[in-house]
Amino acid sequence: MQVALGDFGVSVEVRDEIVVAGDRSPIAPNLTDLASALRGAMDEPHQFPPLKRALTPDDRVAVVVDERLPQLGLMVREVLSYLTAAGINPAAITVVSPPGARQDWVEDLPDTLQDVRTEIHDPGNRQAVGYLANTRAGRRIYLNRTVVEADQSIVLAGCRYDPIMGLLDGAGQLFPALSDADTRKDLLGRFKLATIEPAGWKLREEATEVIWHLGVPFTLQVVEGSGDGIAHIVGGTVESTAECEKLLRERWRIQFDRQVQTVVATLSGDPKRQDFETIARAALGASRAVEPGGRVILLTRANPTLSPAADILRETDELAVAARRIQEREPTGQSAALLWLEAARHASLYLLSELPEETVEELSATPLQNAKQAQRLLDSAQSVLFLDDPHKVLAVLK
Repeated sequence: MQVALGDFGVSVEVRDEIVVAGDRSPIAPNLTDLASALRGAMDEPHQFPPLKRALTPDDRVAVVVDERLPQLGLMVREVLSYLTAAGINPAAITVVSPPGARQDWVEDLPDTLQDVRTEIHDPGNRQAVGYLANTRAGRRIYLNRTVVEADQSIVLAGCRYDPIMGLLDGAGQLFPALSDADTRKDLLGRFKLATIEPAGWKLREEATEVIWHLGVPFTLQVVEGSGDGIAHIVGGTVESTAECEKLLRERWRIQFDRQVQTVVATLSGDPKRQDFETIARAALGASRAVEPGGRVILLTRANPTLSPAADILRETDELAVAARRIQEREPTGQSAALLWLEAARHASLYLLSELPEETVEELSATPLQNAKQAQRLLDSAQSVLFLDDPHKVLAVLK
């Protein structure tokens, strides 16, 4: 059979009997009118009154945004316009982004919203965090002070599978993302990959407990679609997470009856949005469908900037030594580098990207010059699976 490789303009020939097809629900299409869907999620949230009823003109509002979302400028603009139409003074609104954010979406704001304040959370600044509460386990929770002191908090967040939390949702965009430096270091120091489905992951449970202490913020939870599209938006409180998880499961969970020898994984959408963490998550997501020692062929047009943690990967020949050095030094980009290492431990990685071939080799992967080179690998494959956007997928064995 002929199989088209995403947006790469080529097809490969593969024997019918070696192709493994997973079981999944019918794929939900991308929303065609994102602005309208977002307003609908605020006016008709899940089991909750319209957001505007929870607002008064004197409120100080914190809007927490997930910088990894596609079309973020449009969504932030719609949320802020909704708030001002409800009587909130733009100067009383602060948009809070996680550490390291670039806040490129600011360029999309109209002049009428120029008085809105913006903030990039600084976990190392003690003045930037405030005490919220103690968890049942006894952890003292320090959270972004702007969010803690706001009269109303709104969280615009992705609802996605996450290799560390199992499921990353609105709660996870608050904690540990907006916590203090000591908490973030402690949690990252206990870095652990989710190898099962999301239910029961302790960090996620702790994040949900924190969001209740905050006083029931309003969440806008986004399930991504193909490429840079969005499939669903659900508004409501943290209780709407169950609905988001259901929609996420229907869109991105795929079941297989066996692992395969080769996975061909393609990343779609704007390559400028595909940083090294996206590529690492894609490699890990694809590797979980591969038998030990199998092959992952990862195709992207990205040319990501590599972090200090990725530089350690490039400088170290032994994967175990690289992992130890990254955990000891705690460089920027630590999580992405450890995700990539985990994928490389499990499978042989082949990467088509805009990175120099020498750099790909230093990352313990085999560089491809073009997508058609995947044909040579498929000719010798014993079983093969084709995955689109594997950084969004949860691949599970029946």
